[in-house]
Amino acid sequence: MVTRDAAARPRIAGIGLATPPSIDQRELFDTWFEPRWAPDRVARYLWRRAEVASRHCVVDPRSEDISRWSTADRMRRYVDEAMPLGKLAIGAALEQSRVAAADIDSFTVVSCTGYATPGIDVLLAPALGLRPSVQRTLLGHMGCHAALPGLAVAADSVTAHGGAALLLCLELCSLHEQPPDGDPQQAVVHALFSDAAGAVVVEAGGPGLEVAEIASVTDWASRDAMTWTVTDTGFRMTLSPEVPRLLAAQVRSQVDGLLARHGLVVGDVAHWAIHPGGPRILDVCADELELDQAAMAASRDTLREHGNCSSATIVLVLERLLRDLPPAPGDPVVAIAFGPGLTLETALLHQR
Repeated sequence: MVTRDAAARPRIAGIGLATPPSIDQRELFDTWFEPRWAPDRVARYLWRRAEVASRHCVVDPRSEDISRWSTADRMRRYVDEAMPLGKLAIGAALEQSRVAAADIDSFTVVSCTGYATPGIDVLLAPALGLRPSVQRTLLGHMGCHAALPGLAVAADSVTAHGGAALLLCLELCSLHEQPPDGDPQQAVVHALFSDAAGAVVVEAGGPGLEVAEIASVTDWASRDAMTWTVTDTGFRMTLSPEVPRLLAAQVRSQVDGLLARHGLVVGDVAHWAIHPGGPRILDVCADELELDQAAMAASRDTLREHGNCSSATIVLVLERLLRDLPPAPGDPVVAIAFGPGLTLETALLHQR
C-alpha cells in the first residue's frame, strides 16, 4: 500500500448525472415485452422480481423497434445520443467541483455499450473546452464494474501529477435490444438494463470523498458466467443464474481484506455503495456482509428508479448516498461493483 501525504490524496470533488427520459417498467412490460414474447409466465415472473419501477432509455422500444438493427446502425446512434448526455453529466460534475474544464489534466471515458474512432473522449473534449494536451484514457468493454477501475485511473493521475482528473461513465444499454427468442437470460437482461451517464471530478486534497484504495479480484474459472458479445445485431449479454452464488464466495473475503489493510472491519464502515446488478446480488451482499436495510437503501433505491445502467450505476449510487445521507468527516465508505471476468471490484473511500 502506498502512503501519501494527506494534503495530496485524491478525493472526489464533484459528481454529475444525466439520464434520458424515464419509462414505467410495468407499462413497458404490458405494451412491449409481453406481446413480443407471448404469454410467458417465466418472463413475467422474472420482470416482476427485477425490483425495477422505472428505467431511462435513449430508445423507447414502444415507438422504435431497433431489435434487428445492424451493429453499425446502433454505433452511429450511440455517438448521436452519447454526446449530449456526456456533456450534461460532465457539466454538472465540473460545476459542483468548481473546476474549470480547461484545468482538467486527465480525462477517462468508460463505456461498454458503444464504440467510435475517434472515440467520444475525442469528440467531447473540444466541445467541453478541455485542453488539446489533456491525457485521455478509454476503458471499453469491461462492463458493470468498470467505474472503479476508471476511478483508479483518475486517482492515480492526481496522485502522480497533481491537478484534476475527469471520469465519465456512459452506457446506452437500450441500443442493444435483441430479437425475442424465449431465452430466460434475455428476459432478465431486458428487465434490468438501462441508460445513464455519470461523471466524477477528482482533485488532490480538500473536502470530499478521499480515494484510499481500489482493489480487484477476478475468478478466472467463472469467466463465462457473464458475457457481453458483439453480434451482427448489437451486443448480446449472457447472465448466468449462478452469478449471485459465485459472487457470494468472494465478497466477504475481498471486503475484509480491503478493510484490514487500513485497520478497519466491516462494522466500522459508515456507508455502502453497492452496484445493484439485480435484487439477488444485493441480497447476497447484504447476507454476506451482514448489512441492514438502511445500509442497502441507496443501492436498492437506485435499482428501483434507474435499473442497472452498467458502469454508470455505481456513480448514481454514490451521488444518491452523498445527497440523501451525507457521510460525516472521517466516515469510511465502501463501494462494490461486479462485472464480466467474473470480477469483483472494491473501493475504500473516506469522507474529508
